Amino acid sequence: MLYLLPTPLAESTAALVLPPQVVAAVAQLPYFLVENLRTARRFVKEVAPTRVIEDIRFGLIDKDSSPAQVRAALEPLVREPGLAAGVLSEAGCPGIADPGAALAQEAHRLGLPVRPLVGPSSVLLALMGSGLNGQRFAFHGYLPIEKTARVAALKQLEKEAQQRDQTQLFIETPYRNDQLLTDLLAQLQPATRLCVAADLTAPTEYLRTLSVADWRKLPERPALHKRPAVFLLGG
Repeated sequence: MLYLLPTPLAESTAALVLPPQVVAAVAQLPYFLVENLRTARRFVKEVAPTRVIEDIRFGLIDKDSSPAQVRAALEPLVREPGLAAGVLSEAGCPGIADPGAALAQEAHRLGLPVRPLVGPSSVLLALMGSGLNGQRFAFHGYLPIEKTARVAALKQLEKEAQQRDQTQLFIETPYRNDQLLTDLLAQLQPATRLCVAADLTAPTEYLRTLSVADWRKLPERPALHKRPAVFLLGG
């Protein structure tokens, strides 16, 4: 079986946000497929402090992993009856904007059971708190880095939000968040609703939805540099 194990969105919050099923799985699974070996080992030790890290098998699967590497990572589950593995993202839920999707896809192809466990998802938490349409929504991951292409993408997302009454969600590399917010306020129509959700589940959590016109009137914008954030547009 392949378990998809959520991890905390903010540091030092594991005890507050992880349900017992996740803690139990981390305490028992002999094999983990992870994005980053160092942070994965640290997470396992935080959640299950009595475990001996040297006795646990870790496999690295990141955004640069090839299909052959993904298959090889799951081969032990096929060869060894009863073996289970857990997928760990860097933050949040595996399979959503992360390499865990490739592992789940290959597991289905191999006929392996896939079990997603409950835990913090920045995308869903942002949507829940935004007040925007939760019946129709689309998550687009990262927008283009190049200025012209990014502006074109924002215009298209705004158009889709208006025409479909569909919430549009996207993210940015944290050190470019402030520039993205500047572009949003410069390019979008005044009536478009914009939600900014940053540091979700952390003591510094920030979540606010306003029209673009009202965002422009704020005496001070939120400082988003290096803060994990989700951006949402509504018609």
